Amino acid sequence: MLTLTENACTIVKRYTDHPDTPAEAGLRITSSSETQLAVTTADEPVAGDQLVEQDGARVYLDSAAAEQLDDKVLDAGIDASGNVEFGLLNQA
Repeated sequence: MLTLTENACTIVKRYTDHPDTPAEAGLRITSSSETQLAVTTADEPVAGDQLVEQDGARVYLDSAAAEQLDDKVLDAGIDASGNVEFGLLNQA
């Protein structure tokens, strides 16, 4: 199952921990092909999504993304321009 680094948890929570955001909010990762993933914010999961919850951060994965990311670690950081960058690492 996908796991999150401490940085990824912090960034996911930054996007979803707001007073106007539903308690179920998280990031949603979808897969449109073997090499293309999309990350969006989501107020709640879509039917069939797999939930990855770690240290208060929620990530929803559609079935294709869940299969593709099963042995991965999601990392995140902020680039020099202030944009969020996500990366994938192999689990040890």
